[in-house]
Amino acid sequence: MITRIGLFDGTIRPGQESAFYAYVWEEMLAVWQAFPGLRSLQVLTGESPELGTAYPLVTVFQFDDEAALAAALASPERQRSLEKTKGLLEMFDGRVVHQVLKPLPRP
Repeated sequence: MITRIGLFDGTIRPGQESAFYAYVWEEMLAVWQAFPGLRSLQVLTGESPELGTAYPLVTVFQFDDEAALAAALASPERQRSLEKTKGLLEMFDGRVVHQVLKPLPRP
């Protein structure tokens, strides 16, 4: 299993919170769920009281392996996601950081 997370590092523009989350539910979710080879998807919001920061949106995509992830990232569905994400980013100040996570190898 391989996981790719997206951390929305920043803030939703003031007064746009409801519209931001509605856009995720109404526009983005179906696009993300259409990624080929997707095993599971979580869409979360995060808090980190120890750091005094939060991620207003975190996406967690899981695939069987690196080949499945690579195929998803090269797919037309991913291109559609990138286009749709522009609307989301109009309501957001910050950056989206992606990280690929793999199981810890055993010694």
